[in-house]
Amino acid sequence: MQFLETLSDLEALYGSPSEAARVKVTPVLIPAYSAFIARSRFCILSTVGAEGTDASPRGDDGPVVAELDPTTLAMPDWRGNERIDSLRNIVTDGRVSLMFFVPGSSTVIRVNGRGKITTDDALRERFARDDKLPRTVLVVAIKEAYPQCARAVMRSALWTSGDQSQGLPSIGEMLREATQGAFDAQAYDAAWPGRAAASMW
Repeated sequence: MQFLETLSDLEALYGSPSEAARVKVTPVLIPAYSAFIARSRFCILSTVGAEGTDASPRGDDGPVVAELDPTTLAMPDWRGNERIDSLRNIVTDGRVSLMFFVPGSSTVIRVNGRGKITTDDALRERFARDDKLPRTVLVVAIKEAYPQCARAVMRSALWTSGDQSQGLPSIGEMLREATQGAFDAQAYDAAWPGRAAASMW
């Protein structure tokens, strides 16, 4: 198999970006981008660090981030699996990318910038859920924002192809396979719904 090794080889295979692809990139959140992000309850957070790259799904029951101003976003870090891969990367290399989705929309808003992790009490309290606070908040200084071409969502029929989860392996089954049968998949899967409900925030 032959691979491309130079930018000139790569660029020779593709055309020039259209005017729309060039002018859509802004250094701040314009009102239209802000309106989309405010409706997004789910995004992908991508980071890079000494041990490699990481992409992590982030979701909330309302907006997944808060806009502090047109150049700054804040994302609470709610309970997860304690691996903190993304947070480790951000502490050592602040480059971050976010992709915001809204169910039913073929548009995706992308934000690139630099992130920092804070335990600021006032900011954490902004995301309070009853008596629970996020342990940390990711603050993203925006470098650029723009909408993604809709073709990928359209090709995949992401929002219109219906539920395709039937027959997929469960997390317990995945863990059992990853450990060559040593993990108790049945017990894990049986306990998971209750455990998740009790540890959502």
